[in-house]
Amino acid sequence: MHWTAGFAFSAGLVDFVLSFKNPIANAPYMLILQGLVMAAIYYFGFNFAIKKFNLMTPGREEITDDDDAEESVATDDGDDKYVTEAKKIYAAIGGADNIKVVDNCTTRLRLQLEDTDAINQNAIKRSGAPGLNKLDKHNLQIVIGTEVQFVADALAKLNKTKAPITKTDSETQAATAPVKAAETNSGVTENFYSVADGDYVDLEDLPDKTFAEKMIGDGFAIEPTNGTITAPVDGMVTTVFPTKHAVGFKTDAGLEVLLHMGLDTVELKGAPFDIKVSDGQKVTHGDPIAQVDLNAIRTAGKKTAMIVIVTNMDAVGIMKFKPLSEKVTSSSLILTTTTK
Repeated sequence: MHWTAGFAFSAGLVDFVLSFKNPIANAPYMLILQGLVMAAIYYFGFNFAIKKFNLMTPGREEITDDDDAEESVATDDGDDKYVTEAKKIYAAIGGADNIKVVDNCTTRLRLQLEDTDAINQNAIKRSGAPGLNKLDKHNLQIVIGTEVQFVADALAKLNKTKAPITKTDSETQAATAPVKAAETNSGVTENFYSVADGDYVDLEDLPDKTFAEKMIGDGFAIEPTNGTITAPVDGMVTTVFPTKHAVGFKTDAGLEVLLHMGLDTVELKGAPFDIKVSDGQKVTHGDPIAQVDLNAIRTAGKKTAMIVIVTNMDAVGIMKFKPLSEKVTSSSLILTTTTK
């Protein structure tokens, strides 16, 4: 079949609509069929080429060392995965000679160093850390996840004992055993709700790199108008953090969820938070989780956003956000997930 269509600017929507008024155009609607065919060719063609020839597209680049030698700490068979990761981080940041303070919040190591320029960023990434944030000459944050406390304790012990660091040929270093993923029930759909009355906020709009870049998972945030904070999903409370600024949940399908109340509120030592739940408690979405003094958080110079993150995104097959207005209540459905 003969068909033609012309364009004058960008071959976009405007040109496509104008083609229907062009006297020399013939069956321009066939551009839609052509577009679908080309989209399939492009997707499957490039997907095959990238995987077949291991093309280094953004995010798939090989991590290279600055030299063939890498600093390490001696390991033994009794080391668990947290100690192993801590030893790799300890060596990558320069050991006791470069460490001043080891601290942590809900998901990150918060380190004060003599010189952050002395760290080996590639080695930190190879340790299993999802990301890092070099704040200035002396302050470094390393994203670990909700198990950060175990890594922080091991790192503090290494620093206290001034564990020695040795040079090791990077080619002879043992590979880290893969971490077994948390068990989930396949094909289960679950609903996630707002945790407060207030305004919906995209993670990308948060003034915190770890959450904005989704280093520990995907989700949403709510800027609350009152201090009543409720459960975002049906499940069980797995962790109430000692500083009370965060609560961990596990859904019936096995998804691991973090409710992080405010930004940098770990520094407030739990003062603004009256937690209403305990470890092991079953909850339903909308159940009271905490009463939060929002004014105390603001007075301390901190942000009050309530952040909900699914931390084991490798178990999520579909995450679908519901269309909603900026204003939400604690009963507003925000998103649904379906496990793989």
